[in-house]
Amino acid sequence: MVLLTTGQAAAEVGCAITTFRRLVEARLLPGLSRRGVRVMVPLDVVQALSTRSSAPLEGLAAEEIAVLRVDAAQQVDEPDRDWIGFAAFLAPDDLLKALRGWWRCDAASVAAGGVLPVTLSGYVVAVLTGLERWERNAEGRHAFPNARLAGYVTDLATPQVTLTADTSCDRHLAELLLGTRLASHSGGAIAYVSTTSTD
Repeated sequence: MVLLTTGQAAAEVGCAITTFRRLVEARLLPGLSRRGVRVMVPLDVVQALSTRSSAPLEGLAAEEIAVLRVDAAQQVDEPDRDWIGFAAFLAPDDLLKALRGWWRCDAASVAAGGVLPVTLSGYVVAVLTGLERWERNAEGRHAFPNARLAGYVTDLATPQVTLTADTSCDRHLAELLLGTRLASHSGGAIAYVSTTSTD
């Protein structure tokens, strides 16, 4: 088996080393091993990531959707959750709490999109729906208390997804988006992406 360092893997995928390491920290990549302090990644995993197709956003109803860009999960000391961010090892309830707030965003625009793909290092790792209601805190950040976790990824290479949706509509959105590449640019956690092609 051919193994690459995280630096070599990042170069193959076309991202920064720190960006690639988030996927390692979130435990999304199978077959990792160590050589001393170095994490080694199987070549086939890297190839699967580098050839992943882009999210088919043209299949969505809204002209624009929000994208939640997160880091690998970190433990927090907050009354309503223990984690913030994404990790494949989190239980669905913990994952939902870690993703549904508090973010600086235009909450009405997030809700209007009808779906909130969650990306880690540019890959859709979770999908949230049920965004119709939101709350605002004293810092001007928003949370979506009725958000539903439609599904999430446990292995990004295959990709292997867990669908948690109760409705066929939510299930369709999760199946459409999970494991795909979704580029977005923002100074904060929430970015806004057009669903229509610019070609």
